[in-house]
Amino acid sequence: MAFTQETRTVVIGGTSGIGSAVADALARRPGEVLRAGRSNGLDVEDPKEVAVYFAAIGPVDHVVFTAGSQAPGGPVSGLDLEAAKTAFDTKFWGAVAVAQAAAKHVRPGGTITFTSGFLARRTVPGTFVKTAMNAALEAGAKVLAKELAPVRVNVVSPGLTDTSAYAAMDPAARTAMLNKAAETLPAGRFARPADVAAAYLLLIDNSSMTGAVIDVDGGALIN
Repeated sequence: MAFTQETRTVVIGGTSGIGSAVADALARRPGEVLRAGRSNGLDVEDPKEVAVYFAAIGPVDHVVFTAGSQAPGGPVSGLDLEAAKTAFDTKFWGAVAVAQAAAKHVRPGGTITFTSGFLARRTVPGTFVKTAMNAALEAGAKVLAKELAPVRVNVVSPGLTDTSAYAAMDPAARTAMLNKAAETLPAGRFARPADVAAAYLLLIDNSSMTGAVIDVDGGALIN
């Protein structure tokens, strides 16, 4: 689907990090890009609020969901279940609420693209919540790709990415952490938001891709 001045894209989580990079890339194309998220008044944990948002903006062509959550880590034996449920409410159930609401407004041939993470398919002790949440998103997206056709539904799965998620770290410690991680990756580098944004554009542009998961992880899954 070619972009025109009438093309409308919604980026949930588009005010920071990867979502901002996606929105910036799309803003260089014809059409309108709407950035939505908690920072500007949209709480994806409230399905009614999400439904009202999409009903208000009307027909859209592409929806990108990059909203994240702070998932608790550590062994399941000591897991904070309330924090785990809150993480799911944002990233998993928030994505479901967006898909449910957006499905009524995405034009045929349009797209919905979710965001998971490489831990969906990488077994790392202490990451139960992140693994379960991201794996659920990837599996669910494949079902939605069949249910919502001809709307195409896909997933981008990032690995380590230098985003504002690490803004609270000491700059020197942040650089050291990223560089050390890059040394272990087959690609020899960590990702920048623009690297990951390119994957969303691929899924939006390639009309033969649906039910797909694109990994942008520097090779972490084959390590």
